[in-house]
Amino acid sequence: ADRDKITADDNVQILLGTFHDHRQAYVFAVNPLGVQMDGTIVEQGQVLTGAWTPTLSGRVAPDLSQDFVFTSKGRLTEYGYEVEVKIPLKSLKYQSGDVQSWDLNVVREVQHSGHEDSWVPAKRANTSFLSQSGTLEGLTGLSRGLVLDVNPSVTQKVTGARAANGWNYDRGSPQVGGRVQWGITNTLTLNAAVKPDFAEVESDAGQFVIDPRQALFFPEKRPFFLEGLDAFNTPHTLIYTRRIVQPDAALKLTGKVAGTSLGLLSAADDRSLSPSGLDRAFYNIVRAQRDLGGQSRIGMAYTDRVLGNDYNRVADVDGRIVFGDVYSASFQGAKSFDRSSGVTLNAPLWEGIFARNGKQFGLRYLFNGIGDDFRARSGFISRPGVVRADVDHRATWFGERGALLETLTGDFVLDDQWQYSHFMRHGDAQDKKVHWSANAGLRGGWNVGAGFYLETFGFDQTLYANYQILTPTGTTIPFTGRPRITNHDYVFTLSTPQWKKFNGSLLYVGGQDENFFEWAQADIDLIQLAMSFRPSDRARVDGTFDYQDYWRRSDGSLVGRNMIPRVKFEYQITRAIFMRLVGEYDLSEHDDLRDETRTNYPLIIDGQPANAVRSRSLHGDYLFSYQPTPGTVLFLGYGSRADGDPDPTQRFN
Repeated sequence: ADRDKITADDNVQILLGTFHDHRQAYVFAVNPLGVQMDGTIVEQGQVLTGAWTPTLSGRVAPDLSQDFVFTSKGRLTEYGYEVEVKIPLKSLKYQSGDVQSWDLNVVREVQHSGHEDSWVPAKRANTSFLSQSGTLEGLTGLSRGLVLDVNPSVTQKVTGARAANGWNYDRGSPQVGGRVQWGITNTLTLNAAVKPDFAEVESDAGQFVIDPRQALFFPEKRPFFLEGLDAFNTPHTLIYTRRIVQPDAALKLTGKVAGTSLGLLSAADDRSLSPSGLDRAFYNIVRAQRDLGGQSRIGMAYTDRVLGNDYNRVADVDGRIVFGDVYSASFQGAKSFDRSSGVTLNAPLWEGIFARNGKQFGLRYLFNGIGDDFRARSGFISRPGVVRADVDHRATWFGERGALLETLTGDFVLDDQWQYSHFMRHGDAQDKKVHWSANAGLRGGWNVGAGFYLETFGFDQTLYANYQILTPTGTTIPFTGRPRITNHDYVFTLSTPQWKKFNGSLLYVGGQDENFFEWAQADIDLIQLAMSFRPSDRARVDGTFDYQDYWRRSDGSLVGRNMIPRVKFEYQITRAIFMRLVGEYDLSEHDDLRDETRTNYPLIIDGQPANAVRSRSLHGDYLFSYQPTPGTVLFLGYGSRADGDPDPTQRFN
């Protein structure tokens, strides 16, 4: 298996908390053959949202985006297997004291049962897994020595289009750049980059737009920004490094000093990315978090983006208080200051969360708001101008040891959302949701879930402000949708155990849901299928298939359809040499749009008829990787995208 791809194997994980703060830990894992997986765990009171059926409370999953230098080996024995791990101090950040104590736990993932064993007994009924670690005491004479990594790069970009004879390519000029990482002290690391290369990064998987009022989120994948990324985490993602698209230069300082985690980031983006092509966007970002007591914390963040005469600044204070082992209260307050094209806007963001993370009973009460004019141009705000109140209760029943039904978790959610200005005038909620769902964990690692969603959505005048109706006489009248649409959805989920050769998962959602194309009810199908096939110890094939369609309830005609199949093939030639191929096909189409709920007349959007649209695209990526250690790498990559003719019988361009 490739590095970090051993989750389908039985494996042993070493959790090492070098700051002895019970909040963060390095993760070093190996499978029975010594293949490595590594990353970090940072517990900041993360709340799992977006799941279609409930999940058990448990430890925070490790972030595997970072790679560290360490050696490992493993061997099978007549009674099981043995692993040996050697971790150099150069790979770690740790305290500066002469005598130190570190947090330590060892976890074994048992694939045939889907269970975990830990060296130190741990309770689910706790807000923190790391706080239940053991202690490695009496460490003295620790020294990292010189920690310096240099990664030069050369990239060549070729663009072209079909010409009368073959293709017309513009090859441009090669770009030379690189990254440098320097361990200033045991606790602080400085990263610098000049025209960094991100060619080894896998392309983003396609996503569906389920609610057009919300922006899609794509996670960071670029190595320069991934290192120490946890230092910049904030509630509501006020720091989103993908806003820095193609930096000409960037500087980052991360670490922890005297119980305070620090993150400083400055970057200058490429001029060609600005609207004028002449101005350069400058980013300056500060994030600090201070430990309080056993598991509590308080933090602040400040972001500054300047582009010509425009600016965007956001100031934030947030914190989390933990008490009684299973209870926590979190808060956040922020304000944005934005000037764009001579227009100045200021607006607040606020949030409060109370949670209980018990073994058999858990709850979460959430209340937050984002002002209409809140702008975070260095962050990611999915949808501004809303207020949300959410009540979530979870109960879990545990079966007898050896029983077929190991766990049964039920969840009940009330979720209301207002337009911000309407809430301030004591108006009614725009969207109202009631969700019932359950999930069963079966012996051997199977999971089966089901849910029923009852939802009602209010008409959003802002979303349809540019819509009009074309009458038979050729005149236009305003588009005024029905005040409210009521929906009901049925949810089914299934996931298999992590077998040696195969594992998979399925999500199906059916029923009646909102047709945002025409603001009407529609019969829907949503399918998300994921499979992983491992034909040998060296080869791995991952496939996903996402499908979504909307059918008019008036006559059964198709309103819209989206389909994204994606396949990734990985082959581990040797432990240090790795090859990856990725292919993805995207299809999106919708019918001629009409006023479905009233007149059935055609719709006009932005002054143009909303005629049928069909688009296709094909993506391909190839990567060859030679990585004897995480600090020594050679990447050779190639990426291509072709846009297809709407006619499925025609070729791609």
